[in-house]
Amino acid sequence: MIEASGLRKRYGKLTAVDGVSFTVEPGEVLGFLGPNGAGKSTTMRLIAGFLLPTEGSARVCGHDVQRDALAARRALGYLPEGAPSYGEMTPKGLLGFIADVRGLAGDHRRKRLDFVAQRLGLGAVLHQPIDTLSKGFRRRVGLAAAIVHDPAALILDEPTDGLDPIQKHEVRGLIAELARERTLLVSTHILEEVEAVCTRAIIIARGRILADDTPAAFLARSRYHNAVSVQPADTIAARAALDGMPGVSGFEQSGARLYVFPQGKAKLAEPVADRLRQRGVAFTGLRLEHGRLDEVFRRITTEASP
Repeated sequence: MIEASGLRKRYGKLTAVDGVSFTVEPGEVLGFLGPNGAGKSTTMRLIAGFLLPTEGSARVCGHDVQRDALAARRALGYLPEGAPSYGEMTPKGLLGFIADVRGLAGDHRRKRLDFVAQRLGLGAVLHQPIDTLSKGFRRRVGLAAAIVHDPAALILDEPTDGLDPIQKHEVRGLIAELARERTLLVSTHILEEVEAVCTRAIIIARGRILADDTPAAFLARSRYHNAVSVQPADTIAARAALDGMPGVSGFEQSGARLYVFPQGKAKLAEPVADRLRQRGVAFTGLRLEHGRLDEVFRRITTEASP
């Protein structure tokens, strides 16, 4: 549905995107993950046809973005970073304008406009200037404009950046629902976004792809994957009780929590709980850790640093 092949974009001596290739299959939500300045937005603009590549090509639903630009854009919905729009317009006016530009007409136009306004909860602000709306509502208007023509593929660039926790939750819920019927490419530097909405993730830095895997597979790379964390009443006593225990490779303390790391694939949750009880060490909040994306992300991007 979305394909990048050897994309490069140079600005003089600066290479913003350096040989990026990937595909996004039907039904996938691909998270494009990287630090600020990694090349995420530039890559998305190349795929959306807003920028011309120095080298390489991009296709949307089988249409080459440069050679068959109109067909590619008909198949694509695009929400740029920050959801830019015409601030003096109302959501109703903007969506009507977008529908006209997209060539929607008659009953189909009316049904699509009614659908996106209802689905994105815009009824209360349809006649209010966009400049007066909250960031959350402006994102909703941007999403409505991106899907008003019912595209098969959707590109969302930093869709929750700058939103408060409640607004982030709302937008992520909308993304999850949109993903049921569309292929999505979502750019973000917010790690929790990947776990919340993505079925697959690419890590990019300095314009190059460093890793491509599922969120679960990235979590499995974490040193915290399958570690046991516990909050003992006495950390020193807990470490003494667990020291030398079979299957334990080491410890780490963070605040009141003690992390117990396994050797290989050792299962430690029940043995740790049993050992602490046997040694009379009181504890609460024992849990098995799934891993930390932030730690994996830092390691991958740091190891690739020049």
